[in-house]
Amino acid sequence: MEAKKSIRLLITRQIDLHSPSYEEEFIIPYRPNMNIISALMEIRKNPVNAKGEKTTAVVWESVCLEEVCGSCSMIINGKPRQACSTLIDKLEQPIRLEPLKTFPVIRDLMVDRERIFEALKKVRAWIPIDGTYDLGAGPRMPEKTRQWAYELSKCMTCGCCLEACPNVNQKSSFIGPAPLSQVRLFNTHPTGAMNKEERLAAIMGTGGITACGNSQNCVEVCPKGIPLTTSIAALNRETTLQSFRNFFGS
Repeated sequence: MEAKKSIRLLITRQIDLHSPSYEEEFIIPYRPNMNIISALMEIRKNPVNAKGEKTTAVVWESVCLEEVCGSCSMIINGKPRQACSTLIDKLEQPIRLEPLKTFPVIRDLMVDRERIFEALKKVRAWIPIDGTYDLGAGPRMPEKTRQWAYELSKCMTCGCCLEACPNVNQKSSFIGPAPLSQVRLFNTHPTGAMNKEERLAAIMGTGGITACGNSQNCVEVCPKGIPLTTSIAALNRETTLQSFRNFFGS
């Protein structure tokens, strides 16, 4: 435990989207069972870098601190992960923290994930009801379907899958694995299925399912273990069938 009496962090920092990035090193006292968020909070309490220079506190985003909101995504030692569930004791030092590169940097480790939310709007990732009156209990789903649909519903829009996907970048309009998987989720729901054709039409267009290169990186990094490639394979079948329906006008 002697070697762990201090923690060395190399953090990629950036004032805003248009400023150059730079790396700043911090050394903080070690405590057992620390996660990345607690390490960043130590820096915030006393923002002094490894050279002993007073600096600004590192900016990051977090809300739930229990791997539910998805807001604390960042690249930790080269891998997109959730800072709240990543333990210091399980990482090699120095620990390198970088912002997700797929999304525009707001400041330091905080990024703008608007891209993924706009994609969810595009595919209508919700069940539309007008809300003017009580519709009562919804239709029941078969238990087998409910079980795998629940796995898809765990998505927290953290953006890790988009970060890992080589087809999601500034030059591509690909919506990414998470929004595609949500299409499968809402198309499976008995009420959501009423808008199935609209969602399939959305992913059959530009930036949709044909832009997926099947690298399968998304499954490797998903914090919730969501079967994203299974969803994409299922949607490939669905969109193929829909294209035949469209052609024959049925």
